[in-house]
Amino acid sequence: MKIPTEHIEQVTFVNWFRNAYPDIRIFAIPNGGLRHAATGQKLKREGVVSGVPDLYIPAAKIWVEMKRVKGGTVSPEQEDWIAYLESIGDTVIIGKGWESARDQVRAAIDAMP
Repeated sequence: MKIPTEHIEQVTFVNWFRNAYPDIRIFAIPNGGLRHAATGQKLKREGVVSGVPDLYIPAAKIWVEMKRVKGGTVSPEQEDWIAYLESIGDTVIIGKGWESARDQVRAAIDAMP
């Protein structure tokens, strides 16, 4: 069985989230993927930095870092951002596949006051 890519996992998760929580906003952080060098430099000048989690849910202060079910690892830059975000009181979820992200986000949102 072929393991879905991180892209497919993230698309599936975002589709689930938007259906499950239509009144709560979620958005992607465009800090990954292959780009032309000039585009990468332009984005860096605009403030894009490596290591920032893939998704943000502002109403819940939840960041989601998507990984493949198998094989995805957290980079040192990601570990640094996760530590920082947690130190300021935000929640960071590492989803090993969309179902893992779904379960963790659902639990966090259901626990909100």
